[in-house]
Amino acid sequence: MKFQTLRFSLIAAAVMAACSLSAAAVAQSSPEFSGDVPAPVDQPYAGTLTVNVDLTDAGKRIFRSHETIPVKSGALTLFYPKWIPGEHAPSGPVSNISGLIIRANGKQLPWRRDLRDMFAIHLDVPQDVSQLDLEFQFLSPGEGEGSNFGASVSTSPDLVDMEFNQVVFYPAGYYTRQIQIQPSVQLPQGWKFGSSLEVDSQSGNTVRFKPLSFNNFVDSPLIAGANFNRVDLTPSGSAPVYLNVVGDAAKDVKLTDKQLDQQRKVVTQTNFLFGAHHYNHYDFLLTLSDHTGHFGLEHHQASDDRLPANFFTDDDMHLVAASLMPHEFVHSWNGKFRRPADLWTPNFNVPMQDDLLWVYEGLTDYWCGILTARANLWTPEQYRDSIANIAAAMTYRTGRAWRPLQDTADAAPLTYYGSESWINWIRDTDFYPEGQLLWLDVDTKIRELSGGKHSLDDFARAFYGMDNGSYVTKTYTFDDVISTLNQVQPFDWAKFLRDRLDYTGTDLPEHGIERGGWKLVFNDKENGEEKAAAGIRHGAANLAYSLGLVVSGKGSIADVQWNGPAFKAGLVPGLTIVAVNGHDFSADVLKDAVTAAKTSQAPIELLVKNVDVYSTVKVDYHGGLRYPHLERADGKDLIGAIVAPRSK
Repeated sequence: MKFQTLRFSLIAAAVMAACSLSAAAVAQSSPEFSGDVPAPVDQPYAGTLTVNVDLTDAGKRIFRSHETIPVKSGALTLFYPKWIPGEHAPSGPVSNISGLIIRANGKQLPWRRDLRDMFAIHLDVPQDVSQLDLEFQFLSPGEGEGSNFGASVSTSPDLVDMEFNQVVFYPAGYYTRQIQIQPSVQLPQGWKFGSSLEVDSQSGNTVRFKPLSFNNFVDSPLIAGANFNRVDLTPSGSAPVYLNVVGDAAKDVKLTDKQLDQQRKVVTQTNFLFGAHHYNHYDFLLTLSDHTGHFGLEHHQASDDRLPANFFTDDDMHLVAASLMPHEFVHSWNGKFRRPADLWTPNFNVPMQDDLLWVYEGLTDYWCGILTARANLWTPEQYRDSIANIAAAMTYRTGRAWRPLQDTADAAPLTYYGSESWINWIRDTDFYPEGQLLWLDVDTKIRELSGGKHSLDDFARAFYGMDNGSYVTKTYTFDDVISTLNQVQPFDWAKFLRDRLDYTGTDLPEHGIERGGWKLVFNDKENGEEKAAAGIRHGAANLAYSLGLVVSGKGSIADVQWNGPAFKAGLVPGLTIVAVNGHDFSADVLKDAVTAAKTSQAPIELLVKNVDVYSTVKVDYHGGLRYPHLERADGKDLIGAIVAPRSK
């Protein structure tokens, strides 16, 4: 509408109003479709759903689903899962569903999509019909088409990574824990698979799984591929834990003895931290590919972890991505077993509320960094490099002037799928990185107040360490978090947290680094993590703390610090730097210019392209390169104590 004249807008509004009246009249003339969506009730659904997913065309990005749903005659609403746990937004990829045909006794039935909820369809079940047969396809995105969770690329010619919410509908009107379903899959010839689903039988390439609740079904992804490896990570005396790996090539899925030992220590140290586990068995499902999306998604008895193909074969990649699997593993306790009350819903189409994501995700991110160090995936110095990078990014978060940390959680459905530009100003999903600093602040405060007798590890056991072996969700509220913190160490924790969560201004409100015996400093040398990240970013340069911009290896400006030197010179995200001081752009040329400007009064001159228009921009900056580090300060080294491995 913003490109239309006012006159045209008024005409369009009148036409739309007339169309709305016409649509209403059509709806009234079609009484066979009820627009009412029944509220969920906590009672068993009669009968067991089945779904068979044919993945033999997975390499062509086609998942063929054949589903049966027991029914009785009358109006029926079917849901496609909309709010997927862990995705924190109405992200179910319904737009990728095609070819939906619903039959009863062999006859095709008409259906209609709900006009207010695109994830619901309505139909009338004829008399003497006890089962519906659904046939449809999930068309998995191709490269460059999707970027988030189930809407991202999940196949290649040699592998598939499938979330079962992608390939199923379910009847409205029931708690999904009260709906039973029995799944099966057909795999391409010779492919092996990994899943937390329990196998009932297997014949050739067809795998039939045991019936389970619809909740647990959606919570149980599957990976499969031609290049597959499965290793046992089970600690002595604990429930089984396995690492399942599929990859682009056979060499990519093999672990060295050192890497295997590190992954086993992740499991051991996590069990030490919480003092109980909440799964019958757990399966890491790791996809290593340069042709799929890269992210992690938690499940109660599994995690869907997707990383580049060289994760195990490139030291820089292994360092930078080492914390992903520990993060998703911690979610089995924090997010799946214990879950914010507003994130528990009776089915997958009731909206979730994200106000406690600074606990769900922020605390998980804090512990995943610690466990990555305790498992020797990182050295203590590498952990400090990670914290230094986070502290620098959050210190320079210009958007703190208007947006508190709490709002980054509240607005997660927007920030997960919002702009990828102006990240420092709009703040994005800061409840992850600043969440680490928030909980480091809490941990060091507990240690300080208790004289070293207590720590956040004690909170972990008190809050998550009950009901060993159970994976029935226990919800919590803000008051529950405060109550448990006070059990560990009495203090005004509500004020402590709210002062940080609700703060707006120019200063970083968390002080765990300083209380932990360290301080954030900047110099012209990249720290170890930044150097490793630069090695895998294909020539990109992070100059956020000097010029005030982040630029790709091809010169495209990804982010600009609001009111920083580059911003004041007129640079914004989306522009392309073509030349630096008269020389062709490269990250090294740009960094050399920043270094040279430190001893010169001349501005840095950039030739910049905006679509097809070229201009010269002069950046008056003379502070040199600046990269973050942690430097030892006065007091006890609490951070060193925090990352030290536990023995029990």
